[in-house]
Amino acid sequence: MPGAAASGDLFVFYGLLKQGAAGAPAALDLAGAGDFGAPCRFRGRMVDLGGFPGVVAGDMLCHGVRWRVRDAGIVPAMDAFEDVTEDPATSLYLRVRVPLLDDAGAATGETAWIYWYNRSADGHNPIADGNWPLDAGKTRK
Repeated sequence: MPGAAASGDLFVFYGLLKQGAAGAPAALDLAGAGDFGAPCRFRGRMVDLGGFPGVVAGDMLCHGVRWRVRDAGIVPAMDAFEDVTEDPATSLYLRVRVPLLDDAGAATGETAWIYWYNRSADGHNPIADGNWPLDAGKTRK
């Protein structure tokens, strides 16, 4: 499992966990357990996995939104939604830290947890602008 997330930690959401996203998990009270913040950027390559996105290594300036944890008790449920397991070899996503960037790609000095796709992105269509549309999601679970 990834390191423990604590109250006050930042996450960056780029897909179904974004506030107002189609396909968002109804069972996760993200607004009750944390605070949605300003948009941000991060480096990676965003792909369409068929109703939800994934981010893998890359140099594209991808779009996300900050979310600050108030109640870290929600993080295990978030990990479960993203299929993060104790064995990285079986995890669909990994929860890792990335530096946050501004719109020009300059470091903000912040780091945030992100759910990083843990499979090959071969054969999946890239999200050309690195910004998953709020209305494009489909329920995963």
